[in-house]
Amino acid sequence: MFEIIIFSLLVMLASLVGVFSVWKKAGALVERNLHFLVSFSAGVFLVISYGLIVESLHLSESNSSPIFWVLIGMVGIWFIFKLLPEFHDHDHDHDEKHGNKKIDPKKVILSDSLHNIGDGILIASAFSISSVFGIVTVLGILIHELVQEVSEFFVLRSAGFSIKQALKVNFLVSSTILIGSIGGFLLLDNFKLLEMPLLAISGGAFLIVVLQDLIPHSVRDSISKKHYLKHVLLFLLGLILMLTISNQFSHSHEEDAHGHGYDDEKHEIHDEEDHKDDEDHID
Repeated sequence: MFEIIIFSLLVMLASLVGVFSVWKKAGALVERNLHFLVSFSAGVFLVISYGLIVESLHLSESNSSPIFWVLIGMVGIWFIFKLLPEFHDHDHDHDEKHGNKKIDPKKVILSDSLHNIGDGILIASAFSISSVFGIVTVLGILIHELVQEVSEFFVLRSAGFSIKQALKVNFLVSSTILIGSIGGFLLLDNFKLLEMPLLAISGGAFLIVVLQDLIPHSVRDSISKKHYLKHVLLFLLGLILMLTISNQFSHSHEEDAHGHGYDDEKHEIHDEEDHKDDEDHID
Protein backbone atom coordinates (compact mmCIF):
# COMPACT_ATOMS: atom_id res chain seq x y z
CA MET A 1 0.00 0.00 0.00
CA PHE A 2 2.76 2.45 1.03
CA GLU A 3 4.79 2.03 -2.17
CA ILE A 4 1.65 2.39 -4.33
CA ILE A 5 0.82 5.74 -2.70
CA ILE A 6 4.45 6.95 -2.90
CA PHE A 7 4.76 6.15 -6.61
CA SER A 8 1.32 7.65 -7.36
CA LEU A 9 2.40 10.86 -5.60
CA LEU A 10 5.64 10.76 -7.60
CA VAL A 11 3.64 10.73 -10.86
CA MET A 12 1.53 13.67 -9.61
CA LEU A 13 4.48 15.81 -8.51
CA ALA A 14 6.63 14.98 -11.53
CA SER A 15 3.78 16.05 -13.83
CA LEU A 16 3.41 19.38 -12.01
CA VAL A 17 7.18 19.98 -11.95
CA GLY A 18 7.38 19.15 -15.67
CA VAL A 19 4.63 21.62 -16.56
CA PHE A 20 6.10 24.34 -14.33
CA SER A 21 9.60 23.80 -15.74
CA VAL A 22 8.39 24.10 -19.33
CA TRP A 23 6.63 27.37 -18.55
CA LYS A 24 9.52 28.72 -16.43
CA LYS A 25 12.16 28.05 -19.10
CA ALA A 26 10.07 28.81 -22.18
CA GLY A 27 7.12 30.79 -20.83
CA ALA A 28 7.38 33.70 -23.26
CA LEU A 29 7.79 31.35 -26.23
CA VAL A 30 4.82 29.25 -25.07
CA GLU A 31 2.60 32.32 -24.65
CA ARG A 32 3.43 33.59 -28.14
CA ASN A 33 2.70 30.23 -29.76
CA LEU A 34 -0.30 28.90 -27.81
CA HIS A 35 -2.45 28.52 -30.93
CA PHE A 36 0.23 26.37 -32.58
CA LEU A 37 0.76 24.33 -29.41
CA VAL A 38 -2.93 23.37 -29.43
CA SER A 39 -2.12 21.48 -32.65
CA PHE A 40 0.75 19.75 -30.83
CA SER A 41 -1.69 18.81 -28.04
CA ALA A 42 -4.16 17.46 -30.61
CA GLY A 43 -1.48 15.05 -31.88
CA VAL A 44 -0.61 13.96 -28.34
CA PHE A 45 -4.23 13.40 -27.28
CA LEU A 46 -5.06 11.53 -30.50
CA VAL A 47 -2.34 8.96 -29.74
CA ILE A 48 -3.49 8.76 -26.10
CA SER A 49 -7.05 8.11 -27.27
CA TYR A 50 -5.84 5.36 -29.62
CA GLY A 51 -3.70 3.80 -26.88
CA LEU A 52 -6.55 3.79 -24.36
CA ILE A 53 -8.94 2.18 -26.85
CA VAL A 54 -6.38 -0.49 -27.82
CA GLU A 55 -5.65 -1.21 -24.14
CA SER A 56 -9.38 -1.60 -23.41
CA LEU A 57 -9.64 -4.09 -26.30
CA HIS A 58 -6.76 -6.11 -24.80
CA LEU A 59 -8.52 -6.20 -21.42
CA SER A 60 -11.78 -7.49 -22.90
CA GLU A 61 -12.70 -10.95 -24.13
CA SER A 62 -14.78 -9.46 -26.96
CA ASN A 63 -14.29 -6.40 -29.18
CA SER A 64 -17.93 -5.28 -29.00
CA SER A 65 -17.90 -4.38 -25.30
CA PRO A 66 -14.99 -1.86 -25.42
CA ILE A 67 -16.39 -0.28 -28.61
CA PHE A 68 -19.71 0.21 -26.78
CA TRP A 69 -17.91 2.01 -23.92
CA VAL A 70 -15.89 4.12 -26.40
CA LEU A 71 -19.16 5.28 -27.95
CA ILE A 72 -20.55 5.96 -24.47
CA GLY A 73 -17.48 8.12 -23.80
CA MET A 74 -17.87 10.04 -27.07
CA VAL A 75 -21.63 10.56 -26.94
CA GLY A 76 -21.72 10.96 -23.15
CA ILE A 77 -19.12 13.73 -22.97
CA TRP A 78 -20.69 15.52 -25.92
CA PHE A 79 -24.16 15.37 -24.33
CA ILE A 80 -22.97 16.32 -20.82
CA PHE A 81 -21.17 19.43 -22.03
CA LYS A 82 -24.11 20.46 -24.20
CA LEU A 83 -26.08 20.70 -20.93
CA LEU A 84 -23.36 22.43 -18.87
CA PRO A 85 -22.74 26.18 -19.16
CA GLU A 86 -19.61 27.09 -21.11
CA PHE A 87 -16.49 28.51 -19.48
CA HIS A 88 -16.57 32.29 -19.87
CA ASP A 89 -14.24 35.14 -19.10
CA HIS A 90 -13.71 38.63 -20.50
CA ASP A 91 -11.18 37.46 -23.10
CA HIS A 92 -13.49 34.61 -24.08
CA ASP A 93 -16.38 37.01 -24.78
CA HIS A 94 -14.05 39.39 -26.62
CA ASP A 95 -12.76 36.59 -28.85
CA GLU A 96 -16.25 35.28 -29.63
CA LYS A 97 -17.30 38.76 -30.83
CA HIS A 98 -14.40 38.62 -33.27
CA GLY A 99 -15.27 35.10 -34.42
CA ASN A 100 -12.52 33.29 -32.51
CA LYS A 101 -14.20 30.59 -30.47
CA LYS A 102 -12.10 29.40 -27.54
CA ILE A 103 -11.67 25.80 -26.43
CA ASP A 104 -13.99 24.56 -23.68
CA PRO A 105 -11.51 22.99 -21.21
CA LYS A 106 -14.04 20.98 -19.17
CA LYS A 107 -13.95 18.08 -21.63
CA VAL A 108 -10.17 17.80 -21.38
CA ILE A 109 -10.32 17.98 -17.57
CA LEU A 110 -12.95 15.21 -17.29
CA SER A 111 -11.26 13.00 -19.90
CA ASP A 112 -7.88 13.28 -18.17
CA SER A 113 -9.43 12.62 -14.73
CA LEU A 114 -10.95 9.34 -15.97
CA HIS A 115 -7.66 8.46 -17.64
CA ASN A 116 -5.72 9.09 -14.41
CA ILE A 117 -8.09 6.89 -12.40
CA GLY A 118 -7.39 4.15 -14.95
CA ASP A 119 -3.64 4.74 -14.55
CA GLY A 120 -4.03 4.41 -10.77
CA ILE A 121 -5.78 1.06 -11.15
CA LEU A 122 -2.98 -0.03 -13.49
CA ILE A 123 -0.34 0.90 -10.88
CA ALA A 124 -2.17 -1.04 -8.13
CA SER A 125 -2.54 -4.06 -10.44
CA ALA A 126 1.14 -3.95 -11.43
CA PHE A 127 2.38 -3.81 -7.82
CA SER A 128 0.10 -6.74 -6.94
CA ILE A 129 2.24 -8.79 -9.37
CA SER A 130 5.67 -7.60 -8.17
CA SER A 131 7.54 -4.45 -7.11
CA VAL A 132 9.73 -4.57 -10.23
CA PHE A 133 6.70 -4.84 -12.52
CA GLY A 134 5.08 -1.97 -10.60
CA ILE A 135 8.12 0.31 -10.97
CA VAL A 136 8.41 -0.40 -14.72
CA THR A 137 4.71 0.44 -15.10
CA VAL A 138 5.10 3.68 -13.10
CA LEU A 139 8.05 4.76 -15.28
CA GLY A 140 6.00 4.23 -18.43
CA ILE A 141 3.04 6.15 -16.98
CA LEU A 142 5.35 8.93 -15.76
CA ILE A 143 6.91 9.54 -19.18
CA HIS A 144 3.64 9.75 -21.10
CA GLU A 145 2.02 11.70 -18.23
CA LEU A 146 4.68 14.43 -18.47
CA VAL A 147 3.97 15.00 -22.16
CA GLN A 148 0.22 14.76 -21.60
CA GLU A 149 0.11 17.26 -18.71
CA VAL A 150 2.28 19.75 -20.60
CA SER A 151 -0.14 19.43 -23.53
CA GLU A 152 -3.09 19.91 -21.18
CA PHE A 153 -1.42 23.05 -19.79
CA PHE A 154 -1.22 24.46 -23.34
CA VAL A 155 -4.93 23.75 -23.84
CA LEU A 156 -5.93 25.35 -20.51
CA ARG A 157 -3.89 28.47 -21.25
CA SER A 158 -5.40 28.69 -24.71
CA ALA A 159 -8.86 28.38 -23.11
CA GLY A 160 -8.22 31.49 -21.02
CA PHE A 161 -6.93 30.09 -17.73
CA SER A 162 -4.25 32.10 -15.93
CA ILE A 163 -0.91 30.36 -15.37
CA LYS A 164 -1.74 29.89 -11.68
CA GLN A 165 -5.21 28.48 -12.49
CA ALA A 166 -3.80 26.13 -15.14
CA LEU A 167 -1.14 24.77 -12.76
CA LYS A 168 -3.73 24.31 -10.00
CA VAL A 169 -6.13 22.45 -12.32
CA ASN A 170 -3.24 20.32 -13.62
CA PHE A 171 -2.35 19.29 -10.08
CA LEU A 172 -5.97 18.55 -9.05
CA VAL A 173 -6.56 16.46 -12.18
CA SER A 174 -3.28 14.59 -11.59
CA SER A 175 -4.40 13.81 -8.02
CA THR A 176 -7.27 11.65 -9.35
CA ILE A 177 -4.64 8.95 -9.91
CA LEU A 178 -4.88 8.34 -6.13
CA ILE A 179 -8.55 7.33 -6.50
CA GLY A 180 -7.54 4.53 -8.85
CA SER A 181 -4.37 3.44 -7.04
CA ILE A 182 -5.78 3.41 -3.48
CA GLY A 183 -9.15 2.03 -4.57
CA GLY A 184 -7.38 -0.50 -6.76
CA PHE A 185 -5.30 -1.70 -3.80
CA LEU A 186 -8.23 -1.93 -1.35
CA LEU A 187 -10.75 -3.37 -3.81
CA LEU A 188 -8.58 -4.78 -6.57
CA ASP A 189 -11.07 -7.31 -7.93
CA ASN A 190 -13.92 -4.78 -8.05
CA PHE A 191 -11.76 -1.97 -9.45
CA LYS A 192 -10.26 -4.31 -12.05
CA LEU A 193 -13.78 -4.68 -13.45
CA LEU A 194 -13.90 -0.89 -13.87
CA GLU A 195 -10.55 -0.64 -15.65
CA MET A 196 -11.71 -1.64 -19.14
CA PRO A 197 -14.84 0.61 -19.17
CA LEU A 198 -12.84 3.53 -17.71
CA LEU A 199 -10.08 3.23 -20.31
CA ALA A 200 -12.59 2.89 -23.16
CA ILE A 201 -14.74 5.82 -21.95
CA SER A 202 -11.72 8.10 -21.49
CA GLY A 203 -10.41 7.00 -24.92
CA GLY A 204 -13.74 7.99 -26.49
CA ALA A 205 -13.79 11.23 -24.48
CA PHE A 206 -10.29 12.20 -25.63
CA LEU A 207 -11.27 11.39 -29.22
CA ILE A 208 -14.26 13.74 -29.11
CA VAL A 209 -12.06 16.46 -27.55
CA VAL A 210 -9.57 16.13 -30.43
CA LEU A 211 -12.20 15.95 -33.18
CA GLN A 212 -14.67 18.51 -31.83
CA ASP A 213 -12.42 21.05 -30.08
CA LEU A 214 -8.68 20.88 -30.76
CA ILE A 215 -8.55 20.16 -34.51
CA PRO A 216 -11.37 22.64 -35.35
CA HIS A 217 -9.55 25.27 -33.25
CA SER A 218 -6.34 24.67 -35.21
CA VAL A 219 -8.19 24.74 -38.54
CA ARG A 220 -9.90 28.06 -37.67
CA ASP A 221 -6.58 29.58 -36.58
CA SER A 222 -4.70 28.31 -39.64
CA ILE A 223 -7.38 29.70 -41.99
CA SER A 224 -7.53 33.11 -40.30
CA LYS A 225 -3.74 33.55 -39.99
CA LYS A 226 -2.53 31.48 -42.96
CA HIS A 227 -0.19 29.33 -40.85
CA TYR A 228 -1.17 25.94 -42.30
CA LEU A 229 2.31 24.39 -42.34
CA LYS A 230 3.16 25.27 -38.71
CA HIS A 231 -0.08 23.72 -37.45
CA VAL A 232 0.44 20.55 -39.50
CA LEU A 233 4.08 20.19 -38.41
CA LEU A 234 3.28 20.66 -34.70
CA PHE A 235 0.38 18.21 -34.96
CA LEU A 236 2.74 15.64 -36.51
CA LEU A 237 5.39 16.39 -33.85
CA GLY A 238 2.90 15.67 -31.05
CA LEU A 239 1.73 12.53 -32.87
CA ILE A 240 5.25 11.15 -33.47
CA LEU A 241 6.55 12.03 -29.99
CA MET A 242 3.64 10.30 -28.24
CA LEU A 243 3.79 7.28 -30.57
CA THR A 244 7.50 6.88 -29.79
CA ILE A 245 6.89 7.09 -26.04
CA SER A 246 3.92 4.70 -26.23
CA ASN A 247 5.90 2.14 -28.24
CA GLN A 248 8.85 2.25 -25.85
CA PHE A 249 6.55 1.81 -22.86
CA SER A 250 4.62 -1.07 -24.43
CA HIS A 251 7.85 -2.93 -25.30
CA SER A 252 9.21 -2.54 -21.74
CA HIS A 253 5.85 -3.59 -20.32
CA GLU A 254 5.65 -6.71 -22.51
CA GLU A 255 9.25 -7.76 -21.79
CA ASP A 256 8.75 -7.47 -18.03
CA ALA A 257 5.41 -9.29 -18.22
CA HIS A 258 7.03 -12.04 -20.29
CA GLY A 259 9.82 -12.36 -17.76
CA HIS A 260 7.35 -12.61 -14.91
CA GLY A 261 5.30 -15.20 -16.79
CA TYR A 262 8.44 -17.23 -17.46
CA ASP A 263 9.31 -17.20 -13.75
CA ASP A 264 5.79 -18.37 -12.88
CA GLU A 265 6.08 -21.17 -15.42
CA LYS A 266 9.40 -22.31 -13.91
CA HIS A 267 7.86 -22.31 -10.43
CA GLU A 268 4.92 -24.39 -11.68
CA ILE A 269 7.24 -26.94 -13.34
CA HIS A 270 9.37 -27.12 -10.20
CA ASP A 271 6.27 -27.68 -8.03
CA GLU A 272 5.06 -30.45 -10.36
CA GLU A 273 8.46 -32.19 -10.17
CA ASP A 274 8.47 -31.98 -6.35
CA HIS A 275 4.97 -33.43 -6.26
CA LYS A 276 6.01 -36.28 -8.56
CA ASP A 277 9.06 -37.03 -6.38
CA ASP A 278 6.82 -37.17 -3.30
CA GLU A 279 4.50 -39.66 -5.02
CA ASP A 280 7.47 -41.86 -6.05
CA HIS A 281 8.77 -41.75 -2.49
CA ILE A 282 5.38 -42.88 -1.13
CA ASP A 283 5.25 -45.74 -3.65
